[in-house]
Amino acid sequence: MNIDYIAKLSQIIKERNGVDIETSYTSKLLSNPELTSRKIGEEAIELIISSLNKDIPNITMESADLLYHLMVLLESHDLSLEDVSNELLKRHGVSGIEEKKSRKNK
Repeated sequence: MNIDYIAKLSQIIKERNGVDIETSYTSKLLSNPELTSRKIGEEAIELIISSLNKDIPNITMESADLLYHLMVLLESHDLSLEDVSNELLKRHGVSGIEEKKSRKNK
């Protein structure tokens, strides 16, 4: 399984911070959180469309695009997939319905 590549990609994204934005798309995204946020929206919409069309190859490609842009966004806020994983772990065993209700009280 290539899940280890996610950790490697995370490190690559971290290393691109501060690199010339003319030579690194990742660096360009890291320097412009608004652009990164828009790209996440764009990729999410493309993923939804692919899913509704049951276009399996595009679901895979759009999921990769979305995950990459999410990882860049997290890095730009000094967060990681580990932080997200820890949040998911805190929710483990809690009904999704109950978890959503608890957010409304905040």
